[in-house]
Amino acid sequence: MGLTLNILDGHIMRSCQLNGFDTKYTRWTYHEELSASSSGSAMDVYHESDFMDDMVGLVHDAFGIPRQEGELSDAEMINGVGLGLDEKTKKFFKLLEDAKRELYPGCKTFTTLSFILRLMHIKVLNGITNKAFDMLLECLKLAFPPGETLPPSYNEAKKFRESLGFSNVKYDACPNDCMLFWKDKKDLDKCEICQTSRYKESKLRSDDGSTQVAQIPAKQVRHFPVKASLQRLFMTSEIATHMRWHADERLADGSSRHPTDSLARKALDERYPTFASDSRNVRLGLAADGFNPYRTMTNTHSTWPVVLMPYNLPPWLCMKQPFFILALLIDGPSAPGNDLDVYLQSLIDELKELWSEGILTYDASAKQMFQLHENLMWTISDFPTYANLSGWSTKGALACPCCNTETNNRWLKTYQSIFIWAIEDF
Repeated sequence: MGLTLNILDGHIMRSCQLNGFDTKYTRWTYHEELSASSSGSAMDVYHESDFMDDMVGLVHDAFGIPRQEGELSDAEMINGVGLGLDEKTKKFFKLLEDAKRELYPGCKTFTTLSFILRLMHIKVLNGITNKAFDMLLECLKLAFPPGETLPPSYNEAKKFRESLGFSNVKYDACPNDCMLFWKDKKDLDKCEICQTSRYKESKLRSDDGSTQVAQIPAKQVRHFPVKASLQRLFMTSEIATHMRWHADERLADGSSRHPTDSLARKALDERYPTFASDSRNVRLGLAADGFNPYRTMTNTHSTWPVVLMPYNLPPWLCMKQPFFILALLIDGPSAPGNDLDVYLQSLIDELKELWSEGILTYDASAKQMFQLHENLMWTISDFPTYANLSGWSTKGALACPCCNTETNNRWLKTYQSIFIWAIEDF
């Protein structure tokens, strides 16, 4: 017989079930999620197709310009305030035009922007090369009726994505994970520590048959700006309201249902009351681990993503993929190991700036600007990665960072003694 805990109306009720969990408890309604009588699940609001179809809303959200009822048309706005437009505003109106322009005369299914984003999505999911993408665009231009509005190449199509803010900054790294070539060291050709070249040579054959040697960075890290990702969380009214759930709607009865119920959160609020005074300030968790991006496990390539989770959101949203923030992507082929901190430098700088200075952000639910700050509450990882992130050795006599000197340990000198010890204990 197993024991389950059912949380109902804030009270814990114990009940014995045959297999440990109530088999009828398939819809989670007792942890402050939507009730069983609701018309749909919480994630129905954030279905993937909803994000991809509303291109005009996507452009408004990406630029932080709220779309309101009764607002002037784009043409009226351009004619009325067209003088002295900055670059951001010009990009906004250009993308807004592409979001409304038909893919070809009479097309009711796609606009230029929605079709390009759909193609880019297919490219990423299926690993289509840039050359193949160019050939596909050329073929589609021939197949579509005259007047189509497709870009001529992948490089031109990529500008749509970059204009929406889905971009990253690449930093070259030492092949031995010693340092990053950034800031005042961005022009160096060799590592200051191990003197290894930052480049690897690759032979490229041109169309005329000649061979050229190209210098390609041996290892890189991609930094996805966190500021833009946090700003987007407040650009739609519904999500901006959810970002205050932890303070406005969370049931504070002493039970632990959400990361914001933790002692770490309470200690943070007590130590920094100014930060805690605005519930819109973001509490983050950082997760890091490596994975093999290839389908065959015979390849030992290891790529490391670093992901942030916003804990302002309610429990049915904060751990959902649409709200994960990819902050870093560390290239392989080998894991960074204890040198993980080398690759975290750019992210740490950005987080420190967001903590101390913040960033001006538009709150769509309150229809006002505010200074957004963030705090990194903790890291999430397995035990080996914990050692990489914290610098604490998780091997040896003091492997447990909590027990420390109170850890019971025993040194085994040979493999034979390991076997004898295991047999005796058994």
